[in-house]
Amino acid sequence: MKIPAKHITGWKATIAVSMSNYIEAGSIIAIATSMGFWQKSFMLSNGQVGMLAAFSANAFGAAIGAIIGGPLCDKYGRKFIYTYDLIIYMIGALLATFSLNFPMLMTAFLLTGLAVGAGVPAGWTYIAEQAPAGERAKHVGTAQLAWSIGPLIGFALAAALVPLGLIGSRLIFAHLFVIAFVTWWIRQGLDESAIWKESKEAPQKISTLRSMRTLFTRKANLTALLFLFLVYGLWNLVAGQAGIFMPRIYASAGISSVVQQDLLQILVWGVTVAVTYFGFMKYADRLPRRWLYIGGAALGIIAWLILVFAHGTLPMLIAFAILWGASSGLGAQAFYAVWTSELFATQYRAGAQGVLFFAVRFITGLLSYAFPTILATRGVPFVGKLLIVFLSAALLIGGIWAPRTQGKTLSEIELDRYGIDLDGEGPDAPSLAPSTTY
Repeated sequence: MKIPAKHITGWKATIAVSMSNYIEAGSIIAIATSMGFWQKSFMLSNGQVGMLAAFSANAFGAAIGAIIGGPLCDKYGRKFIYTYDLIIYMIGALLATFSLNFPMLMTAFLLTGLAVGAGVPAGWTYIAEQAPAGERAKHVGTAQLAWSIGPLIGFALAAALVPLGLIGSRLIFAHLFVIAFVTWWIRQGLDESAIWKESKEAPQKISTLRSMRTLFTRKANLTALLFLFLVYGLWNLVAGQAGIFMPRIYASAGISSVVQQDLLQILVWGVTVAVTYFGFMKYADRLPRRWLYIGGAALGIIAWLILVFAHGTLPMLIAFAILWGASSGLGAQAFYAVWTSELFATQYRAGAQGVLFFAVRFITGLLSYAFPTILATRGVPFVGKLLIVFLSAALLIGGIWAPRTQGKTLSEIELDRYGIDLDGEGPDAPSLAPSTTY
């Protein structure tokens, strides 16, 4: 098959790279909608279900992929990751499609997790580096849009294929294989990030090892790492469980029909797609991001309050689905994707994202391993209250310390945050401009 011509740029490049998020989210939903079928067919325990979830694209698998892929992305280039990550993903998707037992399924979930873990940080980095300064959130929001469309299509397919049982779930993984192949093929025509190439040609370029050491020794980096870990990590503890275990939560709340569970999730993600496009992509470059973030986070808290404290009637669950979907459209992940690309220098931008993605998905994996048992023994009220605490903390941290970086080029932000010296030997900039501090 002929490889596409070079020089896929602009919005075409943004869309091609954003498909990492579609594939990641689609993998999580494929797992979520198929877990009951796998458990019944392979006679899996709740502990084994927890292991599958923990080592998948939802948690440990993605974490390991990110910590490996991020530094490689900074050393060898953004395009280097795109050459190989989806090949690994396609192998995992095929294994899932034809899995015959628990070890095969575990291997499949781990491989797909490793691949999306390597691809997502590279994708956010590439999009931010290629986007115009005044449209950075709009371009990065495209990745969030793709991340939302993945579950929308995944749950729609799951609802339509319920009569086929496990065969239907295998078909969903097969569709992800096809999407991954087409995406990989198109990406071969991408140019390397111009900003990355410039950084490699600069006189002050430093080794990857020294660069990563600097990531953990400079105050500007440490404050950014802590802020982003708390904002994204706390939110993802909730989103990670909702993404993969929401059908079980609905069942515990009284919705036992698999079709109804999938339709509620289609509503969640349909609203997420709409709010991502008409809310985040339209306004995150034009309105103060702090207030957009606070509004989205508040909607998420209200949604979970309804789920926990209102009676589990269908109208209340529909209200939850609408509010949680709207919150996800303006949620921490969209802002994190922008902020994490802005707050680190080019020489370790992807590496920093790899570290953060690893840390966030690792703690999500720990909770994912125990979540099915906790939900079964303690019920929705206990789990919901715990998740509300996480969301409330994320709202406060992001609302108070949201960086004011919109409208500036990445080079201007680097200069504000680091001064001229980027090699880690000199001090940080004596004082950062008020517009770029937390």
